[in-house]
Amino acid sequence: MDKINVTIQGYGALTVNKDIMLKDLIQMVAKDDWQKYLGAEINNEVKHLEYTISKDCNIRLLDITDKDGHRIYVRTLCFIYIKACKDVFNNGNVTIEHSLSKGIYSEIHKAGGLTPDDIIKIKKRMQEIIDEDIEIKREEIETEKAKEIFKNQNMLDKVRLFNHVTKDTSHIYSIEGYYDSYYGFLAPSTGYIKTFELTYYHPGVVIQYPTKESFFKIPEFVEHEKLFKIFRESEKWGDILDVGYVGALNDKIKDGSIEEIIRISEALHEKKIAYIADTICANEDIRIILIAGPSSSGKTTFAERLSIQLKANGKRPISISTDDYFVNREDTPLDENGEYDFESIEAVDLKLFNSDLAKLLSGEEVEIPTFNFVLGKREYNGKKIKIDNEHPIIIEGIHGLNKKLTASVPQRSKFKIYISALTQLNLDAHNRIQTTDTRLIRRMVRDNKYRGNSAETTLERWDSVRRGEERNIFPFQEEADVMFNSSLVYDLAVLKKYAVPLLAEIDKSSVHYKECKRLLSFLSYFTDINNEESIPCTSIIREFIGGSCF
Repeated sequence: MDKINVTIQGYGALTVNKDIMLKDLIQMVAKDDWQKYLGAEINNEVKHLEYTISKDCNIRLLDITDKDGHRIYVRTLCFIYIKACKDVFNNGNVTIEHSLSKGIYSEIHKAGGLTPDDIIKIKKRMQEIIDEDIEIKREEIETEKAKEIFKNQNMLDKVRLFNHVTKDTSHIYSIEGYYDSYYGFLAPSTGYIKTFELTYYHPGVVIQYPTKESFFKIPEFVEHEKLFKIFRESEKWGDILDVGYVGALNDKIKDGSIEEIIRISEALHEKKIAYIADTICANEDIRIILIAGPSSSGKTTFAERLSIQLKANGKRPISISTDDYFVNREDTPLDENGEYDFESIEAVDLKLFNSDLAKLLSGEEVEIPTFNFVLGKREYNGKKIKIDNEHPIIIEGIHGLNKKLTASVPQRSKFKIYISALTQLNLDAHNRIQTTDTRLIRRMVRDNKYRGNSAETTLERWDSVRRGEERNIFPFQEEADVMFNSSLVYDLAVLKKYAVPLLAEIDKSSVHYKECKRLLSFLSYFTDINNEESIPCTSIIREFIGGSCF
């Protein structure tokens, strides 16, 4: 038999039979704990464990501590959960909704609703499935046959999605004859899942799994009441638009009714912004409006639209940027790598910022600094402002919800807004679209258009951006007085034609090639919206694709 040479990171080089299956190779080298590996990276591509190796290569094994390994773990866990729900409730319809408290919120639509006792039954069945180490079959079949299988299982959302798939064949998975499809790989058997938890959260359940933030143990469940409420509101918006899943969106694009969807989506945004402005203006104590949210949430456009609505209420808002209050470059705190940490709240001169706010609120005139990013220091250029009750101050920045930023301002004088692109659209009932993916693609398009950055540059910086969000934004989101979902149901159908050419430039030799392939595969499910004339110049999506009037 022909032989090939492979080098496995952490295990060294060895000679093996050609066309050996990856999972068999792993069992050879990791005899005691081979089931901790969920996939592998070969030549910058993620491969599933039933992949056959036909030529010399370098291999990096992926466990739950790796981003791609973790994705495989979570997908596999979700499939086991769905199968267990089908076993316990024959007629229950399971939907995987969105992230919540470092887990995934799901609902089971059945007669009588879900009870805590039901959760105990599901968890027991899941553990049985895991303990039996049942094979998860991966098959490549004709797309038309896949549609027939899903039609027979009453998965019409998948049929609708597959109606727009152009490939002749598709990969599907099954456990004991129950079929499903997933955007990404699964483990080859149920025994690969070692740890999970289910937490009842009316009217559904939160599927919990080990996370990096909890040192790969099950994190403590923390209720995010306001975030959950905004997800529920977005779900209702999806019902109003009749586009809960990508297949339905694609249908609207194909039949020409997408323009009405765009108009309604934008009207819902404007209605919510007007409501926020009315709420602010109804309270004479509110003097400062703080807007915070993660990268590419559309904070700039939101702030402009809110300002217009405030003016429509007779107010004359003034904007102050926390960036102008950065400490001088040499005083900037350092991160764990010894680099300047511009996202730390200590990078802002909190003492000066609070002093100026206090003076403004007391009616004094204040000279506002401008930060010179070239020289790395604050400068004063004669920009003076004075305010009264008709001049609310709008402050937009990542630290807006952190009490430290405005410690000198009484709570009654502040109104805090959290904004994020909380995607109400999912691929289908069992495949959610991650909010972070929508924001990443938004940022990729914007950074190329306005900053000349390649997609690779955006990917290079993304992990650092995400770490900053985890430290400086997400812990404070429940401090908000109101949350605004900046996602538009048609976002990705517009962004696709801008993002795909940028991703196509990433060479296979790049360390970001595997992420590039994942995003290209994800975007392939969307039908393009080519006619952008119906998107108003005030739309948040214009902040990323161009044509904004702000």
